[in-house]
Amino acid sequence: MKLARLLNATCVLAVAGLTISPTSAAEATGPGLYVGASGALMKNGQPFRAFGVNYITVFTDALEKPGDTSYEEGLQALAAHEIPVARIFGAPFWPAQMKVYFDDRRRYYQVFDAVLAAAERHGIGLIPSLFWNMHMVPDLVGEPCDQWGNPDSKTHAFMREYVREVVTRYLDSPAIAGWEFGNEYNLAADLPNAAEHRPPIIPVLGTPATRSERDELTHEMVRTAVREFAREVRKYDPHRIISSGNAFPRPSAWHQMHELSWTEDTPEQYAEMLLGDNPDPVDVISVHAYGDYRRLGPTIEIARRAGKPLFVGEFGVEGTSEDTRAKFAEMLSYMESLGVPLACLWVYRYPNQDDTWNVTADNARSYMLGALRDANRRMRTAQ
Repeated sequence: MKLARLLNATCVLAVAGLTISPTSAAEATGPGLYVGASGALMKNGQPFRAFGVNYITVFTDALEKPGDTSYEEGLQALAAHEIPVARIFGAPFWPAQMKVYFDDRRRYYQVFDAVLAAAERHGIGLIPSLFWNMHMVPDLVGEPCDQWGNPDSKTHAFMREYVREVVTRYLDSPAIAGWEFGNEYNLAADLPNAAEHRPPIIPVLGTPATRSERDELTHEMVRTAVREFAREVRKYDPHRIISSGNAFPRPSAWHQMHELSWTEDTPEQYAEMLLGDNPDPVDVISVHAYGDYRRLGPTIEIARRAGKPLFVGEFGVEGTSEDTRAKFAEMLSYMESLGVPLACLWVYRYPNQDDTWNVTADNARSYMLGALRDANRRMRTAQ
């Protein structure tokens, strides 16, 4: 698939008032988002700020429904709202849904190609989260989830194979803004009540028939997985941002890791866990913000000191009431005032959450897309 080299210039948004050191020619090469020498989020040699969305099923819906091209309409609506970035599933959620990958890999990548071509046409940069579901790969290869902590496992072998295929195939695509490992693995780590929160057992969807303590994760396992993923991506793509996909560390994360307790962490312990959960060569700090969004204040300062841009991979307010509208406006204004470089609204065109979180161009929550457009315009004007 032949793809143009550049996203629409209107997608390049600058950080107001931020002093940026001169960008080297080497730094400015390649499509997508990257981290500049100063630690700023960059695109095409310029600082970048934007509000995007989670359009998680844009690829997997098309994969499951042959001939479905509704992604074209969805991406077109994002472009109309001047929303330049979308975080997506980079593979199916359940092991059983990966059957097409093994049975008809040509069709698998034809669909992926078509979605990326549409994203390119509409000037949307995608961030595929390649292993969103923490148990999908271990279940797929017949291992317990603790093998995410073993670089010599079949779980890691599949991870490396899939990363190589996807990253090398789309290395030159301007429709790829960055790469992500998975979704919120850190929240499952070192739980004092881990036995109550093991992955689900649904054999018809490809899970094993039983689970054990070996399906419980530790922070060390998660960090090993994230680090090895990032190293594998960097073998092929030296340029684009790499995200862990993690949420805020739990308020007791340090004590969970060291004492297996719910004792609340100090600010220093929080900073230690935040940075540890986003290890080099991961080069952005990933968090997800909902009712706890005021945690973004100290978090962005930690990220700045580390020279890693903050990526709020999810944010949002549930419901359709006037109270929801007011809370959403307050959250958006707060992130804009902090100078958050990139944040993605939860969630766009996801009918499974119609009554709670789903945002479309014509439902009761559509005003949120307009609010993102207006915020993006303000940031662009402030350049």
